[in-house]
Amino acid sequence: MALNQLQLSLQFGDLPDAAQHRAALPRHQVRRWIRHALSEDAEITVRIVNAEEGQRLNREFRKKDYATNVLTFDYAQNPVVIADLVLCAPVVAQEAQAQGKTLQAHYANLLVHGTLHAQGWDHETSEADADEMEDYEIAILKEMGFRNPYGKG
Repeated sequence: MALNQLQLSLQFGDLPDAAQHRAALPRHQVRRWIRHALSEDAEITVRIVNAEEGQRLNREFRKKDYATNVLTFDYAQNPVVIADLVLCAPVVAQEAQAQGKTLQAHYANLLVHGTLHAQGWDHETSEADADEMEDYEIAILKEMGFRNPYGKG
């Protein structure tokens, strides 16, 4: 399978435990994870933020006043996917620990998840759409050597 082209910008905000998050996100791995989830060429910015920035963005753009794990801002899907993926480092770290997975495995899952959203996949439209997106995520992650993040199958 030929992987799609990706122009990647990887940014780290003002983070507590910045070294831990940088170590979990080597640029070559971030590129690999995103490219495996792409069906088109893409220009994607990945920004790793603190809880305050994550909460502010979620409140402003989704009207939900809490920091969430990943926010996808998709600007175009054809002929090139153009998107920003914003991941909240403290939320990602807390979830990884609670789910018993490595920080790197959880980042990989969330980057695949956000990349699918950037291409129009949606798990909030119906249960069938959610199942289809989840199954596709599982397949992509398995292809890269990660275990099923949802604990099924």
